[in-house]
This record gives sequence, C-alpha cells and structure tokens, in this order.
Amino acid sequence: MSFIDGTAVNVALPIMQKDLGASAAEVQWVVEGYSLFLSALILIGGSLGDLYGRKRIFSLGIGLFAAASIGCAFAPNAVFLIVARCVQGVGGALSLPGSLALITAAYTGEARGRAIGTWSGFASITGALGPLLGGGLVQYASWRWVFAINVPLALLVLAVLAYGVDESRDAQATPGIDVAGAILATLGLGGLIFGLIHLQGGLPDALGLASVVAGCALLAVFVYVEAHEPHPMIDLAVFRSRTFAAGNIYTFLLYAGLGGGFFFLPFDMINVQGYTPSAAGAANLPFILIMFTLSRFSGGLVTRIGARIPLVLGALLAASAFVIFSFAGVGKSYWVSFFPGAVLLGLGGASFVAPLTTTVMDAVSTARAGVASGINNAVARTAGLVAIAALGIALAGGFESSVELHLGQMHGVSAATVAIVKANAGTIVTGVVPAQITDPAARDAVRAAVKQTFAAQFQLVMLVTAVLALIAAGIGFDGSFRRVPASR
Repeated sequence: MSFIDGTAVNVALPIMQKDLGASAAEVQWVVEGYSLFLSALILIGGSLGDLYGRKRIFSLGIGLFAAASIGCAFAPNAVFLIVARCVQGVGGALSLPGSLALITAAYTGEARGRAIGTWSGFASITGALGPLLGGGLVQYASWRWVFAINVPLALLVLAVLAYGVDESRDAQATPGIDVAGAILATLGLGGLIFGLIHLQGGLPDALGLASVVAGCALLAVFVYVEAHEPHPMIDLAVFRSRTFAAGNIYTFLLYAGLGGGFFFLPFDMINVQGYTPSAAGAANLPFILIMFTLSRFSGGLVTRIGARIPLVLGALLAASAFVIFSFAGVGKSYWVSFFPGAVLLGLGGASFVAPLTTTVMDAVSTARAGVASGINNAVARTAGLVAIAALGIALAGGFESSVELHLGQMHGVSAATVAIVKANAGTIVTGVVPAQITDPAARDAVRAAVKQTFAAQFQLVMLVTAVLALIAAGIGFDGSFRRVPASR
C-alpha cells in the first residue's frame, strides 16, 4: 500500500487539482502532509513496535492507513484530502518499520536474508506498478480509486496478521519513548515546509519568513534535545562516524533531487505535454525497471571496488538525466525528451542505491545497524519533503509576470482574460488554465502562454536538481568512502 501510494499519487495529482479546484500550494500539501508525518514519526513507529509488540503496532498502522484512505477517496475538497493524507502518514509511520521488523524476528541466518530479499523485490515491483496502476485508474475510473484500492489490501493484510504472524517484541528495548523529540521534529519540519510553500506566492512576506525561522529554530532545539535525551529517537552518536555522516549528506542531496524532480514531472507531462495519465505513469517505467534489474548486481561492488566509484558515477548519471529533462520543452517526442533521461536515471539509481545502503550500514557496529537504517530512511524521506517545497519557489518565481508577458505579445487577449489569470495565479503555476476562461480563442492563448512559462520554469527546477546531484557526486569523492574489507 505504501509503495504503491508513494508512486501512484504523484501521477494523479494534476487530475486531482482540476477535479477539486485546488491551488498549487494545496496540491503540494497532498504530498507534503503525508511525507511530513511519515518522516517525523517513522523512528518512533519502530520504537513503539519494539516496545509494545511489532504485530500490534503494525496492525494499528495498517488500520489507520486504510481508514485514512477511505477519507482520501471520499474527500469533498482539497483541505479534507490534505488532512486525510496527514493521518495516512501517521499510519505509514506506524506500519512501515514493522514490516521488516516482523521479518527479522521470524527468520534467522540465510532464511532471513532470503526473506528480506523477497521483501525488497516486492517493494520494487509495487513501486514499478504504482505509476501504471495510478495512471490507469485516473484515466479509466477516478483518482479516488488510487486510495480506495488500499481498503481490500488492508483487510487482506490484517487477516494474514491475525492468523499467520506471531507477536514479537524486543526484550532489550528501553521503556522510554521520545515524545518530545517526535513533537519537535513534526513542528519543526511542519513550520519549515509551511513557510517555504507560503513563500511561493511571490515577494517574501512576514508569515512565510517567520515560519521558516521558527521551523529551523525548532529543529535546532530538536537536535539539542536528542543529544541530551536518555532514549532519543535519533542517536546522534552514530554521526561520529565520518562515513555515516557523509553517506547521509549524500543521501539528502540526491534524494532531494529525486523527490523534487518526480513531483513536478507529472505536471509537465500531463498539463504541458498533453500526456494521458496512463502514459505519464508509464513514462518513467524505464527508470524503475533498470534500477530493479541492475541493483542486485551493484550491491556487491562495495566489497570489490569500494563505494566511491559507484556513488560518484550514480550521482553524475542522475545529474545528466535531470539536465536532459530540463530540455523537454513543449511538444517534443517522448523518445528524445523523457526516455533518455529515464534510462540514465535508472542506470544512476542502480549505481548508487545498493552501495549507499551497504556503506551506511557498514559504517556502524552491527548492534546499531537498525538505528543506522532508520536514520538513513528518515533522511531520504525528509529530503524529498523539503525539496518539493523549496523547488516550488523556483517554479513559482516570476511565473505570473512571465505569463502576462506572453499574453501581452499575443493579439486579441482582453483585459478581462488577463485579470482572470492574475486572480488564479495560485493555480496556473502548475500549468492549469483557469476554468473561468470560456472563450475558445482566449483559452488557447492562455494555454500557450502557461505552457511556455511552465516549460521555462520547469527547466530551472530540473537544473537545480542537477546541481544537487553534482554536489552529491562531490560528496562521493570523500575519503571516508574507502574500500570495505570483504570480511565485513
């Protein structure tokens, strides 16, 4: 459910926006609301499972995720959908850590490795099916089915849990839960994201700036609390390892580019290029299939050649892919605009994903492997959360004035049409033509202006993601990514 939602919802966003009459900021919150609570609470979810029972907490998370999915499916407006997505994020934070924890508790030795491999394989398969499923449901049924499909899946999972899974918990788990840390992480990230999205409206305003400052301050307090908390949700001691610290900086930069880039791609494909939802869902399939096919072969590279080459090569390939996406323009063939970038991104992902995971896990002792994995997972999700809001500023900057400039160069565009465009500045930024413009000639003119402007701003966004990937490549040169002995 989580992996399908993670890839299917993005494809459905442009259609959701039109159906609900949502602004660009509200559409971002549909994704950000889920990611915010998932990122901030996923480590707490793992701790709760260890302490109170993994099966119990996993079941609670699945039930909450399903209930929130029903709310999403029947959402009458954008605000209701955003609230339901936030609840979904809480459900995901409770259930996601438990999935691997239950496997770890049920198997040992070689069988555990095979079980985790099976889990990874199904995660990749469902991730690959997500865009296709989401695009097909949106095009031939409704975007609401993207969420409704979670309900029968949840009932099946709960039945399997009830009759086929034993309860387990960590007998060594400390009794304390870092409630203060969870609250500070949620408020800090929430304040930062709210401020960044609010600043997309144009000139910086007091509320947006104050929210960003307050969010950063709360995150600073969060770090202080974690350093002094007896049972912290993030054990800062693991960052004493230079390799672990560098690996997480690399993770943040690269996953910021991936998360931000994949959020804006469907808007360009559907609203600007004119792709159907199913075609947009299939467009990035080469990326997922290549990464899924080749990742198993790159996992052992660290023990043979070290992490440096795979990490640097992967980031450079990702940067090249984003540069190709930036020149998509308007109306070009898929085979010369998005396909080459999707292939390069797949090759890049296959190069860095498994070596990065191996390097981060090997950077700490075996006893702290779970902590290291959880932190790296949270860093990757937080990167996408922050990137979507920050890149939205790059997309929105000068958008309204650019559309007006394009309209001013066209003949026969009335002042009333320009006024409607100004009044709907929060909607057109994602490439949507306001419904109030009913005259066919005026709609064509506005559509052309919006497409040209979005293409130019989309190019800027993709180039920023390319720069993030290039900086990550620079981090990959760090001397801490030395060859790992085969004995480990």
